[in-house]
Amino acid sequence: MASVQFNKIVKKFNDNLVLNGVDVDIKDHEFVVIVGPSGCGKTTLLRMLAGLEEITGGDILIDGLRVNELHPSKRQIAMVFQDYALYPHMTVEENMSFALRLRKTDKAEIAARVEEAANILQLQKFLKRMPKQLSGGQRQRVAIGRAIVRKPKVFLFDEPLSNLDAKLREEMRVEIAKLYQRLNATIIYVTHDQVEAMTLAGRIVIMNHGIVQQVGSPIEVYRKPANLFVAGFIGSPTMNFMHGRLVLEGEHLRFSSGDIKLTIPPYLLHDPKKHDGREVTVGVRPDDVLVGRTAEGCSDKVDGVLEVCELLGHRENLYIKVGEQRLLATVEAFFDRSPGSGVSLCFNYKNMHVFDKATEKRISE
Repeated sequence: MASVQFNKIVKKFNDNLVLNGVDVDIKDHEFVVIVGPSGCGKTTLLRMLAGLEEITGGDILIDGLRVNELHPSKRQIAMVFQDYALYPHMTVEENMSFALRLRKTDKAEIAARVEEAANILQLQKFLKRMPKQLSGGQRQRVAIGRAIVRKPKVFLFDEPLSNLDAKLREEMRVEIAKLYQRLNATIIYVTHDQVEAMTLAGRIVIMNHGIVQQVGSPIEVYRKPANLFVAGFIGSPTMNFMHGRLVLEGEHLRFSSGDIKLTIPPYLLHDPKKHDGREVTVGVRPDDVLVGRTAEGCSDKVDGVLEVCELLGHRENLYIKVGEQRLLATVEAFFDRSPGSGVSLCFNYKNMHVFDKATEKRISE
């Protein structure tokens, strides 16, 4: 396997700047997921690494070797595409062995590699079938098998699960995680689905508008998002945001946003005088909005009206109107209030996030 470095990568399509100075180092045997909304440049970055798109500026290195002008066939990379890209006139076995046959690899070696990949992916009984005789999940396993037999330095996955239904996506996530453990490979995986990113990645690269917003482990980007975009993109349901101003009252900072008044604890923001009068956005995840009995004894309680309850099995989403703002709280199922009733709520300050309104960067500890 191999390490990969993206050094100040720039990509333009005519006057359209798609990637703007991307810097990411990926270690040998690492599973890195590049995640972001549609159009953020993540697939373009992957295609440049594979040699399918030209690089406008910067360098891409594989194991320290600059590969900007190196032909795709010589980069020792295998790519799994969103649409499987199987040859419809070939059997599963022929699809998996195609690249090896092009290289004129020994027939015994081809057979051994195909058998090994089929065993890993549980495709033994499908080897003589045509792609049209397979389900979507089986076709995706064939596409992964075609990559495995090549024994590349780096595996690239371009949104491989987006064409599958929810149940199959869940099953394939588990299969890909098991595959990584078995191969101990270097994997770069692109997706717009933050659930895939959180469950599969050793590290996550979060992109928006062609710029890397944050790089870190799933728990790092979840607990300490670097900016407002990351905070809103990572986590489901999405984070609550309240826009307002910090005012120093005595020794404590007070945050005011409409009907919501909060005391900001000193462990969140050091040097209160520095932040006096600052316009900020406070973020709280739905799990950290305490409602009803869980809010008893809290300081800075807020009164609201319950608008909608969404039962999700063992959990329930509560949409609560506080003045002109709507907040989402996630609580244990079968909440004992009905829509239209008044509720009290407060927040878990230990997991609160504060962002500068102008720069949108995190300022809390």
